[in-house]
Amino acid sequence: MSGQRESIHGQWSSRGAFILAATGSAVGLGNIWKFPYITGENGGGAFVLVYLACIAIIGVPIMMAEIMLGRRGRQSPINTMHTLAIEAGHSTNWQYLGWLGVAAGFLILSYYSVIAGWAVAYVVRAASGTFTNASVEVVKNVFIQLVSDPEKLIAWHSLFMLMTMFVVARGVQGGLEKAVRLMMPALFVILVLLVGYSMQNGAFAKAVDFLFKPDFHALFYHLDGHGKEYFSWNGVLIAMGHAFFTLSLGMGAIMVYGSYLPNGTSIAQTTFVIALADTVVALLAGLAIFPIVFANNLEPDSGPGLIFNTLPFAFGHMEGGTLFGVLFFILLTFAAWTSSISLVEPAVAWLVENIGISRVRAAVITGLGCWAAGLVTIFSFNVWSDIKPLSGIKIFKDKTIFDLLDYLTANIMLPLGGLLIAIFAVWIMSREASMEELDMGNRFGYKLWRFLVRYITPVAVMIVFLNVLGIISLK
Repeated sequence: MSGQRESIHGQWSSRGAFILAATGSAVGLGNIWKFPYITGENGGGAFVLVYLACIAIIGVPIMMAEIMLGRRGRQSPINTMHTLAIEAGHSTNWQYLGWLGVAAGFLILSYYSVIAGWAVAYVVRAASGTFTNASVEVVKNVFIQLVSDPEKLIAWHSLFMLMTMFVVARGVQGGLEKAVRLMMPALFVILVLLVGYSMQNGAFAKAVDFLFKPDFHALFYHLDGHGKEYFSWNGVLIAMGHAFFTLSLGMGAIMVYGSYLPNGTSIAQTTFVIALADTVVALLAGLAIFPIVFANNLEPDSGPGLIFNTLPFAFGHMEGGTLFGVLFFILLTFAAWTSSISLVEPAVAWLVENIGISRVRAAVITGLGCWAAGLVTIFSFNVWSDIKPLSGIKIFKDKTIFDLLDYLTANIMLPLGGLLIAIFAVWIMSREASMEELDMGNRFGYKLWRFLVRYITPVAVMIVFLNVLGIISLK
């Protein structure tokens, strides 16, 4: 049926272009920023093994389903779900699944752009020698001064939004595809160079041992506030959650990218390549970061501060650290950039399809909206930092407006979107339609995918969903 529909936005020129684009969407700050520190917090190698299993059970099946829906509908996520619901003989209210993804991508980009702006700012600071031989206090103060100054944050946020919308405005092949064809190879080259630098100048053997030697005791046992050890499934739940979030699922990005996928391209094979590339980047990031951390006797579980406090200090005290510090933050910027263009694409596609405006105007309107929404995040770090809108609710007691936005999107909107995608793909869409689109026949591969998406994956996503909401606890 997808062969009878054509996207008005064009399509990727090849399977390779789609792989680069989808990998670019998946590879973001989560791989290079979040994965290393959550690995550090949860015991290293054992966490990696559980994470890889979760990618296979949760990430790959839902990604296949989302790409399949996108290519079947050949439109923005909203219109795709409307069309496919009619095709399946069900309520057009399924279009609200598309709205959920578009809204999630819009909100995420509003604050993602602010964080990405930090990476751009740190390229300049690293290049100017700010961190060279700087003390821990100086490095920390650089970050504090950046986030406490709304004017600086607005400037970097504005620059990153301009970078994003410039690419999106140029179209699928002229903008998105050209950008990922340049940035993704550059990202991999920079990452390999950083790993090589870490091999020469860092505690590489210790990092390999930390990342790949399973320590299940460290994964399952933690210390409470009194220093007493207790058993917890929290590390497994974190691995499950990150396996879902790292592939950009549930936010409409993969669905709209799938709508540009040429017919005849194997969705299953392509998804495996994307998941593999995303995982390789995350592991390479760990091999680039942890040797430097260990060589400087720093802690691998220092949370988000690992990127903007710990690493700048480490680079500043190593031979050649200025150059490789600059490369690291360029890497971070590229990863954020390739993700940001996918976050805004669903909204832009919908405006073009439904309002009838040009792609450039749609990009400007969406970009201005995201930019304005990003001001809320910026002020949450400084002038509004004392505002805690839901302080009367225990779980939200200390959360700023930015924290609430992050919680809403990451813990509610994305898991809900992924769950509904799984339900629609196997419970609403006909078996014949999914079999035709996936083009796997009725062989073992298709039956395994259908079984996972029908029974296993939704349960796993629900467990993650209920855990982050605090409804269940597996400690």
